[in-house]
Amino acid sequence: MAQVMDIGVDLGTASVVIYGKNKGIVLDEPAVIAFDRESRAVLAVGHEAYRMLGRTPSNVVAMRPLRNGNIEDFAMATAMLNYFVQQVVGKRLFLGGPRVVLSLPAGVNEVERQSITASLFSAGARRTHLMERPVAAAIGAGLPVGDTYGSMIVDIGGGMTEIAVISKGRCVLRDSVKIAGDKLDDAIIKYIRLKHNMLIGEMTAEDLKVNIGSALQLPEQLYMEVTGRNLISGLPKVLRVTSDEVTEAIEGPLEELMEAIHAVLEQTPAELAADIFDNGIVLTGGGAHLSMLSQAVSKTLKIDCRLAENAHECVARGCGLTLENWSEYGRFIGKRGQTRK
Repeated sequence: MAQVMDIGVDLGTASVVIYGKNKGIVLDEPAVIAFDRESRAVLAVGHEAYRMLGRTPSNVVAMRPLRNGNIEDFAMATAMLNYFVQQVVGKRLFLGGPRVVLSLPAGVNEVERQSITASLFSAGARRTHLMERPVAAAIGAGLPVGDTYGSMIVDIGGGMTEIAVISKGRCVLRDSVKIAGDKLDDAIIKYIRLKHNMLIGEMTAEDLKVNIGSALQLPEQLYMEVTGRNLISGLPKVLRVTSDEVTEAIEGPLEELMEAIHAVLEQTPAELAADIFDNGIVLTGGGAHLSMLSQAVSKTLKIDCRLAENAHECVARGCGLTLENWSEYGRFIGKRGQTRK
């Protein structure tokens, strides 16, 4: 009988990433679902649904069921998650199902957390465990989370950034702010509208951020042409946007992010603060890939900062590595997991 693969799951606002035990990353898809407005029947999930954003007829809804770290549509969030899990492990319930270590955004409340983990049983899970997102990110980034030394993780997702000081596998200090990838996209949309009288969509703003965006001015200016709607004529318009413009657009949200990190550092006990000063700050999450963000953090806070390798995958990787090294990391799970009855 074939063995079912245990999985670590990062259910994020922008994407869902799954790590298979002893396999590595086995799924990385946008956290988007499309469904019929009346029947609520699911039509597409992941990449296919993402391509439908802003392009659907009136009877179809394409959406992110999680926004700003919160669940906007619980039924669609669980349907999307269960679909991805079944894509990875199949529906072979007779094999006993996988163990699942799951990490959720901080904005998901306790009732929703328990309901989501319980819903995984319908997708075939045998046992589910919830893991704190900063701890999972730290494990995935290769930090010595079990040590008494303090580490600072800044996990920047799509809808929320989690800032945590970790020691002995626990969050000594932790804060969550709704300043992340989506907030930067919104700032770019607003900037283009006010400066150029042009409306662009979320996907276009994200493309600008990813392709030419930077937390600091680049040594050599980059350019990108985008298409939107002229707010004066109402007609389509092509605009050449510079990297300096994107940097200016996102300056405000990034200042708020720096203030949030600074606030956590101010509350950190002296010994742990000294550890962080020695070891630096580590950035994880998809939003951390913004060009020159680690340099901007270092420049503003006067502390070394680095981008974790494969930062986008760190949370899922940390959940998966916990399954692979249960004797070392299992004690950091916290609450006892749930078992299918």
